Amino acid sequence: MSEHAPPVHGDCDARFVAVRTAFEENFRDRGELGAAVSVTVGGETVVDLWGGWADPGRTRAWERDTLVNVWSTTKGPVALCAHILADRGLLDLDAPVADYWPEFAAAGKEGVLVRHLLSHRAGLAGLREPHSLAEFYDWELTTSRLAATEPWWEPGTRSGYHASTYGFLVGEVVRRVSGLLPSAFLEREVTGPLGIDFTIGLPEKEAGRAAELVPPPAAPAGEQAAVFAQLTPVAIAALTNPLLGAADAMSPEWRAAEIPAANGHGTARAIAALYGVFAGRGTYGGRRVLSAEAVERVREGQGKCLDLVLGAGFGHETEIALGLWLSGPRGSYGPNPRAYGHDGFGGSCGLADPEAGVSMGYVMNRMGPRIADDPRKTALIDALYSAL
Repeated sequence: MSEHAPPVHGDCDARFVAVRTAFEENFRDRGELGAAVSVTVGGETVVDLWGGWADPGRTRAWERDTLVNVWSTTKGPVALCAHILADRGLLDLDAPVADYWPEFAAAGKEGVLVRHLLSHRAGLAGLREPHSLAEFYDWELTTSRLAATEPWWEPGTRSGYHASTYGFLVGEVVRRVSGLLPSAFLEREVTGPLGIDFTIGLPEKEAGRAAELVPPPAAPAGEQAAVFAQLTPVAIAALTNPLLGAADAMSPEWRAAEIPAANGHGTARAIAALYGVFAGRGTYGGRRVLSAEAVERVREGQGKCLDLVLGAGFGHETEIALGLWLSGPRGSYGPNPRAYGHDGFGGSCGLADPEAGVSMGYVMNRMGPRIADDPRKTALIDALYSAL
């Protein structure tokens, strides 16, 4: 390790020393600033490492309990909320959304099913009308606009990544069924009972534990223009209405809002625990959260396609299951094509592999330019599977 690489703290089972090595290499070779990684096997933590800095000025060390906004890695826990309700017979994934949210039937959406929301196939990847950041923080306004809008494509036929709208859509169904917003439901049913250090939004009293996000490096203006020119209207709506950045995710307004697609805050340990519910076939920490049948349902593929929002960026077909992405032939979540997980903008990720009994959480504060498959995450996953 070079003298510029910060020391790594925590514990790592001798069997998984390759993960520690990859984590150290992320700092030395891949531009890591501050980060943490946690791995469970059979529900037992075998890797729990952290290191680096919680701020770009390198004045605050990344500690064992440092929190960070994990962007879309939040979507996994939100899907978990919906699947808990379905597992209890309170939510039918094959029922029309309008059965639970009557206003949603507007603009030809009476046939949109709950499974279409979970699998990004509802055709509502973004709003058609301009939606400001202040409006984005308003739950009632955002969900009412989504209920009133017409789909961009025929629901159920293709996936188009619902980058920001996913949390409002799935979250409003959770609220209509349970009476609780996803943040409160997740705390009552999962994170509270299991002692998992993860919240949707961030209580003001915890702000001192939060790492500062560093935005991805800006591409040259000409390159940005070329990328933007390739975007379809639905991709522009999904990714830029409103346009979100690192600074927004550190504001008091963001932290106080309910944004279940993107403003989860937690440790790598917490991410590994939440995705560990899936890896443990519904059981984690000695508590059953989902039935084994429900865990299988979560990874029920809904069909491969070139995603209507991310297709140009990925350049290959992907498959979204009922709330998470399948690892597939490219191995985004390891060599098991039926492993599944979710990445967050800039690099974070949660992974579940029920066959191997493995879960992983990775969080960081220096954001990379990719929406998924950051090289730092890929190095950690490769190291993990090399040790199994």
